[in-house]
Amino acid sequence: MTLLDLLDRIQRDWQTCEPALDTSPMLTFITLTRAQALLDEHVRATAPHADLTAATRDLLFTLYRSGNPGGLSPGELATLLAVSPASVTGSLDRLETRGLLRRTPDAQDRRAQRIHLTEAGRDLVRDHLPVHLRREEELLSPLSVAERQQLDQLLRRLIAHAETHRP
Repeated sequence: MTLLDLLDRIQRDWQTCEPALDTSPMLTFITLTRAQALLDEHVRATAPHADLTAATRDLLFTLYRSGNPGGLSPGELATLLAVSPASVTGSLDRLETRGLLRRTPDAQDRRAQRIHLTEAGRDLVRDHLPVHLRREEELLSPLSVAERQQLDQLLRRLIAHAETHRP
């Protein structure tokens, strides 16, 4: 069963089970989450030798693009990744063990740390980034430039709404 078949089945099941309820919001969320998981699976497959999860890939890319010679604090990384600081710690440990980043004491606060890419980390990003971008381009290829812009605008509207209406 394809993912599209599954989504159709879920919609039919809800229409049969609860015909009086508008389950379209739930179906939209299911579609978004399943699409994200499937797309990430494809993107992750671009570099199986790199053994990167979405979280570790994003962390490496964030350190690379920050261009900050002083590194970033774990809190700054968490903010730039839009995740909790606790969720960054495990990724930092795994990447440090692999020699892709290093932690150094903060010059202004001895209790704090700064995170830096190692040369091996920069090399991995430089090698992986073009492949990663080609794969994302391929996955987005069914959409025109205008459709991609529209999708981006719609998702940004959803994000803005959700951020201003936090539980």
